[in-house]
Amino acid sequence: MLNNITIAISGKSGCGNTTVSKMVADKLNLKFINYTFRTMAKEKGVSFDELRQMAEESTAIDMELDKKQVYLAKEGNCVLGSRLAIWMIADADLKVFLTASPAIRAGRIANRENSTLEEKIKETEDRDQKDSARYKKIYAIDTDKYDFADLVIDTDINNVNEVVALILEAAESLQ
Repeated sequence: MLNNITIAISGKSGCGNTTVSKMVADKLNLKFINYTFRTMAKEKGVSFDELRQMAEESTAIDMELDKKQVYLAKEGNCVLGSRLAIWMIADADLKVFLTASPAIRAGRIANRENSTLEEKIKETEDRDQKDSARYKKIYAIDTDKYDFADLVIDTDINNVNEVVALILEAAESLQ
C-alpha cells in the first residue's frame, strides 16, 4: 500500500477518467473522488444538460465544482478523476492525462448513454469546444496543453486494464 499519495487523473469526456480513477483507487485502497457535473446536477435537482447550460451562463458553477473537488482531495490518500484534476491539484504526487480520439470517445459515450454514435460525435465536439472556452475564460487553462503531466496514456491503444497497470506502476515507483 502506498502512503499518503494523491493521484490526479484528467482527460476529456469519454477517455475513461471515471472508470480508470475508480479502478486505481480500488487497487491502491485510496479514496475515490469523482465529484462531477452529474453529481452536482443531482444535488441541485436539475438535469445534467440544465447544469451545463447554467455553467455556460455563469462561472460560479465551475468554480463551485472545482472548489469542492480540491476540498475533497486536500487530505490526500486519494485518486481524483476530473477534467481539470491535474491543473487543480497542483501538488498531486502523480498527474495522469488520458487521451482518446474523438470517434472512440463518442463511441464510448454513446454506449454509456444508449444513444447513436452520430448523435454523440456532434455532442462531444460541441461539449469539447464549450468546456475548453469556459476553462480558458475562468482559469486560463488550455486542456490541450497537458505536457506537464507525469504520464500521458492513449486509451485508444491501451485497454482499461493496461491503463490502470501503467498508472499503478508509475505510482509505485514514487515510493
